[in-house]
Amino acid sequence: MATSLDGYIARPDGDIDWLTRRGAEAGETGYEAFIDGIDALVMGRGTYEKALTFDSWPYPGRTVFLLSRRAEAGADARVRVVRDVPQAVAAITACGARRVYVDGGQVVQSFLAAGLVQELTITTVPVLLGRGLRLFGHLEADVDLQLRASTVLGAGFVQSTYAVVR
Repeated sequence: MATSLDGYIARPDGDIDWLTRRGAEAGETGYEAFIDGIDALVMGRGTYEKALTFDSWPYPGRTVFLLSRRAEAGADARVRVVRDVPQAVAAITACGARRVYVDGGQVVQSFLAAGLVQELTITTVPVLLGRGLRLFGHLEADVDLQLRASTVLGAGFVQSTYAVVR
């Protein structure tokens, strides 16, 4: 996930122009290698709707689960609609996925709360937004993390990977 320095993943209206206009400046982020190692993705409705605005579908050939209570099942053949985290886990298990990318603030929060996240990779963009949609919201308990790696990318981007400590 990419966040502003103050922890936002999007502006209040969902806009990510602060990221897209700077993204090329970061240089090689390892995204291609990362996504090549992913069996499936779980994303929320907001992330899905943002992906629909891109020039092309960013996850061709990947199993994508859309976690949404309102999305219509079967409306988009590229995604499988799941209604909650337990249904998502059952669908992931049924398809045999082993490495799953969880994308979207509320989805990440839900999977963290359920104890299902093993690793977080956060790319911090050197910009302060002041308000917007947070990556991490209210947590019922602390989530202890162990830094695995931190890399300075181009244009002041910093990518850090953390293990979730159980």
